[in-house]
Amino acid sequence: MGLVVLKFGGTSVGTVDKIGKTADQAIYEKKQGNKVIVVVSAMGKSTDKLVAMAEEISEAPDKREMDMLLSTGEQITIALLAMTLKEKGHDATSYTGWQAGIETEAVHSNARIADIDSARIEAALDAGQIVVVAGFQGLTADDEITTLGRGGSDTTAVAIASALKADKCAICTDVVGVFTTDPRYVKKARKLEQLTYDEMLELANLGAGVLHPRSVEYAKNFRIPLEVRASHEQESGTMIEEDLTMENTKVVRGIAFEDQITRVTIHWKQKEAMRVSKVFTKLAENNIDVDIIIQGITGLGHGNLSFTIKTSALLATLAVLEESKELLQIEKLESEQELAKVSIVGSGMVSNPGVAAQMFEALTENNIPIKMISTSEIKVSTVVPARKMVEAAQVLHDQFELDK
Repeated sequence: MGLVVLKFGGTSVGTVDKIGKTADQAIYEKKQGNKVIVVVSAMGKSTDKLVAMAEEISEAPDKREMDMLLSTGEQITIALLAMTLKEKGHDATSYTGWQAGIETEAVHSNARIADIDSARIEAALDAGQIVVVAGFQGLTADDEITTLGRGGSDTTAVAIASALKADKCAICTDVVGVFTTDPRYVKKARKLEQLTYDEMLELANLGAGVLHPRSVEYAKNFRIPLEVRASHEQESGTMIEEDLTMENTKVVRGIAFEDQITRVTIHWKQKEAMRVSKVFTKLAENNIDVDIIIQGITGLGHGNLSFTIKTSALLATLAVLEESKELLQIEKLESEQELAKVSIVGSGMVSNPGVAAQMFEALTENNIPIKMISTSEIKVSTVVPARKMVEAAQVLHDQFELDK
């Protein structure tokens, strides 16, 4: 007998009919002889509706009360799913995050899981029950309800799988697996049978929306085999593990892209006036995330610093820099919007020189301007005009023959 954790997102439990199909998936695993834990999100767009109601009351609702409000969405789902399982003849128990023993740090709206006391879940499993747990939520040491932020239900599922040493954690979603790139934009995109944790982590961080990076980090740290598969079908999905046993001949395994990127450039008259560390200290103090960074010095001794941010953070970024202009000795600030980031990812890149050159050549031949570049051992990212984003993804998909 193994232990399987299944996670279902909001679209997979959006109606009572879909909750019935979700129950069938849990029953199938039970009939295979497994102990089963099901982690679920709030139904459909119910979280969005709760947020909208709160924003009718306040433009900036209190974060503690928002956590109190949003945590109710998952409670509805777990109760309905447990009822459905019982109606289908299988004993089940639903638990909120705190009933399931999930303790978090004391940060409202984006807490991290600190510990899981799994005794209650294990007792229910030993009694032959299917355990249904609310994702996205937990309780602090001071008994304050918290939520885990974007991708919180994925994180809950993997954390529970880690705590109970599950044999597998399946993230059941509205796609049949992880593709070489987003199939909505690139028709030749192909489902991958396997990815390494590092490859999936890079793809998730670079804009692939299938999994949240935090959940992949948990799986990697505790070596939990992770499967991404369709919610209501038995078709095998994409396995995410430490090592590949197949499909490991491709140097580039996937392409990720995201728009709404803005480049901010700071100019100094003299390189001696550059206050690079202080710039990023100021931004960090204001919780502004920075991505690609390029520093330059001209032949005339002028200094400049460019970095990318999410476009949604532009006004806050400019406000912080303008406020500190004298302290940072900034001469001029510039920003360029309507940019996108396109990245290639593959663990084989570390031992195959020339991949970046191949990428740049393909983009240049197709008249796609490269504005910034960032690299790591297993990825190369380029900033391009947003209007060229999808074309760049298609060009690179063809260039590295990812459809084969």
